Amino acid sequence: MPASLVPLIIGGVSRDAASTFERLNPLTGEAATRAAAASVSDANAAADAAQAAFPAWSSLGPNARRAALMKAADALDARAADFVEAMATEIGATEGWARFNLGLSSSMVREAASLTTQIGGEVIPSDKPGCLAMAVREPAGVVLSIAPWNAPIILATRAIAVPLACGNTVVLKASEQCPRTHSLIIEAFVEAGLGGGIVNLITNAPQDAGDVVGAMIDHPAVRRVNFTGSTAVGKIVAMRCAANLKPALLELGGKAPMIVLEDADLDEAVKAAAFGAFMNQGQICMSTERIIVVEAVADEFAQKFQAKAATMTVGDPREGKAPLGAVVDAKTVSHVQSLIGDALAAGARLLNGGEAKGVLMPAHVVDGVTPDMKLFRDESFGPVVGIIRARDEAHAIELANDTEYGLSASVFTRDTARGLGVARQIQSGICHINGPTVHDEAQMPFGGVKASGYGRFGGKAGIDAFTELRWITMETQPGHYPI
Repeated sequence: MPASLVPLIIGGVSRDAASTFERLNPLTGEAATRAAAASVSDANAAADAAQAAFPAWSSLGPNARRAALMKAADALDARAADFVEAMATEIGATEGWARFNLGLSSSMVREAASLTTQIGGEVIPSDKPGCLAMAVREPAGVVLSIAPWNAPIILATRAIAVPLACGNTVVLKASEQCPRTHSLIIEAFVEAGLGGGIVNLITNAPQDAGDVVGAMIDHPAVRRVNFTGSTAVGKIVAMRCAANLKPALLELGGKAPMIVLEDADLDEAVKAAAFGAFMNQGQICMSTERIIVVEAVADEFAQKFQAKAATMTVGDPREGKAPLGAVVDAKTVSHVQSLIGDALAAGARLLNGGEAKGVLMPAHVVDGVTPDMKLFRDESFGPVVGIIRARDEAHAIELANDTEYGLSASVFTRDTARGLGVARQIQSGICHINGPTVHDEAQMPFGGVKASGYGRFGGKAGIDAFTELRWITMETQPGHYPI
């Protein structure tokens, strides 16, 4: 069957580009999607369309915006089968991961809809007699949203829902690895009445990404940029935004630690660690990449975790018979193998693993990982997790913080007050006590610190990110001036 064609969507209208590019199915090597390869001119046209739509959309009442977003959530849900097929062919995702993506995404849109009447301000007491002083939040303008492939529906929907709720218009720059998946989102929003430039889609060939994204960041109508992806690319986006004095919201890489203290419920910790490390083959920004276990229970934990990981089999995601499916490409397999090889050469021990069959890579557990190994420091973004042994609680916290990243973390202990104390000492934007590092909800302030980025998606934090806070005064008495 020929690969489906994904056009640009600009001003609510499908539009071809001068050329196209192909996304290959990572399992079969066949073309999964053929998509329009936007030029700089196309990118500017999308920003122009969003700018033209901004006055009407931003002046619409909150309940009208809410109604449109609720319709968009329903339109997303109606495309479930298409999303499952697109994610399977473009990134090798399992049906379960696709449906989880869709469920959380439609929840995010409905949560954003609820925020339309929560975009408030305040009256601030003024020292000037008769002066009514107000802090007012207003839409920022056009938002450029750049989303990745790994949780494609969640991360693209998150990038556009709250900006729209706040009265902004949006250009979604789709991932080159899942253009069809991302186009389905924009199609749903347009169907729900958010066409005419309120939402727009740009797809581009991989080699054109820098020029296309750079042009949109430079475009005078674009007033906010949000990017989810690697730290390396995030730094480039941040510098381009800084040159234009435009705020950016960056959610970047991670190396999430999970601390297991000596009083932890080890069975619960094992379940959470397996889910956190191997859900979506470890290709989640929050994935558990380092399990830091206090020495007193390390052997027992390692034994239990080895047994659990042995049940985390890998298989063809199209068959749906195994918890692990395909990784996104052969480069991921090579990268993970390199990290494992470096650790084993330096004295670590392989508890679970096996040879990859193409992009079907088994779950790997490496015990005895130390800070001088690449597996301790480098983001793997694949089905491998290291066990690091700590002397005590203080050492575990030190090891957890010994990283450039700071997105998600967790700590397991039966003493919840102790867990809260540890959580407060971990340098991360998110920390869970007796829960996995992988946890997201639409209403929560999601984001990291250090090399994991800055700014927050979700809930009222998203309102702060995608609005301008203005000070407006009104004089109610005659003025008195010194000159």
